[in-house]
Amino acid sequence: MIWNRKTRYTPYEQWPATKLPQLVAQARQSKWRMQHHIQPASGLLNDPNGFSYFDGQWHLFYQVFPFGPVHGLKSWQHVTSKNLVDWHDEGLAIRPDTPYDSHGAYTGTALPIDDQLFIMYTGNVRTADWQRESYQLGAWMDTDNHIKKLSRPLIAHAPAGYTSSFRDPDLIRTDHGYYVLIGAQTTAEIGAILVYFSKDLTTWTCQGELNVPADARGYMIECPNLVWIDQQPVLLFCPQGLSQATTPYQNIYPNMYLVADQLDLAQAQLTEPHALTQLDDGFDVYATQAINAPDGRALAVSWIGLPEIAYPTDRENWAHCLSLVKELTLKDGHLYQNPVAAVDDLRTTAHDLVFEQQRATVAALNGSFELLLTVPADKTVTVNIADQQESGQLQVTVDANHGQVMIDRRHTGNSFAEDYGQTRQVELTAHQTIKIRLIIDVSVFECYIDNGYSVMTGRFFLNDVPSRLKVQGDSKTVTGKVWEWRQSEHTGVDNNETKIK
Repeated sequence: MIWNRKTRYTPYEQWPATKLPQLVAQARQSKWRMQHHIQPASGLLNDPNGFSYFDGQWHLFYQVFPFGPVHGLKSWQHVTSKNLVDWHDEGLAIRPDTPYDSHGAYTGTALPIDDQLFIMYTGNVRTADWQRESYQLGAWMDTDNHIKKLSRPLIAHAPAGYTSSFRDPDLIRTDHGYYVLIGAQTTAEIGAILVYFSKDLTTWTCQGELNVPADARGYMIECPNLVWIDQQPVLLFCPQGLSQATTPYQNIYPNMYLVADQLDLAQAQLTEPHALTQLDDGFDVYATQAINAPDGRALAVSWIGLPEIAYPTDRENWAHCLSLVKELTLKDGHLYQNPVAAVDDLRTTAHDLVFEQQRATVAALNGSFELLLTVPADKTVTVNIADQQESGQLQVTVDANHGQVMIDRRHTGNSFAEDYGQTRQVELTAHQTIKIRLIIDVSVFECYIDNGYSVMTGRFFLNDVPSRLKVQGDSKTVTGKVWEWRQSEHTGVDNNETKIK
């Protein structure tokens, strides 16, 4: 397939009826299909959208282009869950079928209001001369998952002084009305977050620009997202073009966060914003969306993928996945991230690490498993994840002597994104015990360090399903356990089918 403007934006109904079933069948044959991470039935998945709790269950949407591993004509796919782990696919929810989203339904959020779910998202439009127009659109979903779009945009254009790169509304409910944060770019090509207010979800007025620190803006801010943790505002966002002088990072675009003491939305003012910090220290996290659950917990889910990067699954005509749902907490101003408690229910058979000549091996694993490892101060341990033939490996080195955790995907057998480096490293306090929780799900890893103080997430592509885990280190002091994970019970991961109506 030659991907150009015409093929990327061909209306769905103009594709041959046989095309989508062929793509779904091809993706299902991939050795890199995951068991517990949400992934597209075919084509490309990107940003998580509309994460919410409504009508007794969790709702999550994600952007998808079903016809290829490229950024084309985007829709929202819908999945639901009772436990934040097992997801049921509900099919395509928002399609690009109006004059205001003709070239894609882009990122947005959702709020439960009475017996409906209110959705706000960006409609992407390209003019005849390929100029961008961005509309902030609204829709209502009922308890039968039927969606009715509003006939007119809620916000028709960016205010004066800003470009048409104006997207990704984040809805916020307060006691006196509703606010929305929107990612933006000034005409001087500086990233910004605009704040709007409405009493009725219909008429919106701009309150101004949020006072994000000048060195934290880059040339465009995408996916602004606000949650409260222990009554403190935590702002997540993706500042494209962020200077390395502000915060060193290796990925093409970073996903960052900052904590503030207070937030006055009416004045668009953060009080005493803390240092800008990278949300994930791995290879592939972007566009994280977080919400405050009804019980007050802050929950987040991320796109595991990055714009403008080619992945090995592209040749199989599918790409990317979402992370496990994580709970966010604050301690001493630092954001901790851990998988939600229901992830523990995936554990089945347990294997204690048994060392022989300072090496422990667990074999015959099924591709999805978890390692808990404790490395005492001044010790170093290496973990290798390999397929049965050991034709490639993902390597995790835990060096408690120097206070470092490094993940190396140079030797997995299927390299990609080499321009941005094949290793990632986290710096911790030297000469202290380090604990890691390493989750492997076929072609994705999530590594939680020191109870979620740091997280390293990424894709890796062995020549076959990962089935062997080797730990090399001091057998007298290193302790660990491996859990195999049960097979998926849900249809939102590998059995979903995108149906075009």
